[in-house]
Amino acid sequence: MTRRMSHLTGRGGVAVKIAKDKLEDAVRNGILSESQAESLWEFLLEKSEDDPSFKVTHILYYLGGLIAIGAMTLFMNLGWEVFGGWGIFAIAAAYALFGLLLAERFSGKKGYAVPAGVMAVFSTALVPLAVYGLQSGLGLWDGGRVYREYHVYIDWRWISMELATLAAGAAALKRYKIPFLVFPVAATLWYMSMDLAPFLFRDADLTWRLRRIVSLWFGLAMILFALRVDFRTCSKGDFAFWLYLFGLAAFWGGLSLLDSGSELGRFFYLCVNLLLIAAGAVLSRRVFVVFGGLGTSGYIGHLAWRVFENSALFPFVLSFVGFAVIWLGILWQRREKQVTAALRSFLPVRVREFLENGR
Repeated sequence: MTRRMSHLTGRGGVAVKIAKDKLEDAVRNGILSESQAESLWEFLLEKSEDDPSFKVTHILYYLGGLIAIGAMTLFMNLGWEVFGGWGIFAIAAAYALFGLLLAERFSGKKGYAVPAGVMAVFSTALVPLAVYGLQSGLGLWDGGRVYREYHVYIDWRWISMELATLAAGAAALKRYKIPFLVFPVAATLWYMSMDLAPFLFRDADLTWRLRRIVSLWFGLAMILFALRVDFRTCSKGDFAFWLYLFGLAAFWGGLSLLDSGSELGRFFYLCVNLLLIAAGAVLSRRVFVVFGGLGTSGYIGHLAWRVFENSALFPFVLSFVGFAVIWLGILWQRREKQVTAALRSFLPVRVREFLENGR
């Protein structure tokens, strides 16, 4: 009897891993019949067949796809400029067409959703290269930059490539409805959050502070958009993950670099990061907790190295705070259902259903 794992995730914050021996325990305790347990196990396996996981086949799919995507994007070298604009466009278009043909071949076939998604992402990732080649071929590219700098330098001239990528990503999502396709869309939105400031203010004296402010607000807009996507598609797949990730990167990065120089401003930064952790707990999204935890740790480090640099009591006080947080966790565990129900009673009915029912 194999001990393979399946799992159920509740939006209330509880993830339950199910091994087959757990179902056998349910049979022994009279909760399920043997035939019911077997039918339930087969159903769970079938439902999770196309879910991304650490299966060897899925690892190979993603590894191969990322290598191919990296070769045509991040690791593109200056040698490609020898092909000229039209040559670059033709090669990118041919590769993209090849990827789409493979995506079409795998799409809809049971057990092949992951390679279909990877190939569709590969084709979408080639759009900036194709647009760059087309503009160069038509003599419209006078940015003074080459394509390999697209992933390195912030420049408003990349906006046309980013808009084309967003359009292609949206079309691919509509056609294939695979969550991994949100990855190039979200990554492009992240790039755009950095390029938008020089695009909007290219005739003005653009300061780094203004760039950070634009990144912060753009990231916040992405997070709110991700939340809307999460509400609308939670039963169909995790289409919001990449939007949350890159939205938080833009928001948290802009916020972290926007140092006001005052202790009150830094305390406000701590409060925002604590809110991120709370939001992660409510939404069952670890990415919020990761960014919030990094910001909180950074603030505590600031207190230790700057504010209380010569204080012998600070480590003791901080240890006490740590133990208090642990005790708060114990209290939360004891009264989680009551507190959660009380807090959620203030939310709209649809939001409560979203949090309680999950995916």
